[in-house]
Amino acid sequence: MQRPALAPALDFAPQLLLKAQGVRVVFFDVDGVLTDGGLYFTHEGEVIKRFNTLDGHGLKLLQKVGITPVVITGRDSAPLRLRLKNLGVEHARFGTEDKKPAAEEFLQTLGLDWSQAAAMGDDWPDLPVMRRAAIACAPANAHAQAQAAADYVTQRPGGQGAAREFCDLLLVASGRYASLLESYA
Repeated sequence: MQRPALAPALDFAPQLLLKAQGVRVVFFDVDGVLTDGGLYFTHEGEVIKRFNTLDGHGLKLLQKVGITPVVITGRDSAPLRLRLKNLGVEHARFGTEDKKPAAEEFLQTLGLDWSQAAAMGDDWPDLPVMRRAAIACAPANAHAQAQAAADYVTQRPGGQGAAREFCDLLLVASGRYASLLESYA
């Protein structure tokens, strides 16, 4: 006996889904969004990052529906570059605190505009991108100013599935969540 079809277990506010409907690109910060924001150092001074597999799968799912994930981060590290390569994320800018010009360059490269962009950030350097995007998101443990700029604040903290939560919102808004889910049934 086969079980009945999987039903989406998510429920997002209709106004959020409307804001997210035309999103074609998502700008993600790293520290505090794709990681827990902690900086771990080895004895040799190498930075170690911890990534959540839920977030990684969310980025892959976005790509499956034609939504481009873009990473813009103030730091650069070999572990981050390796993680993004493994996830198939082709667009990234490392070591930049001035994120708005980087986002605008990516929009131009992709032939998109701010009305087709989403952004997820956790602190002041992310505000210029968050404030221009059609929909902005902040993790549960983000700075108060990032949360105030966000249309949606996740239930999960950064580095612990917050990015996946936002990816799921965008997938539901795209109308493709249920069909993607069914492919895993």
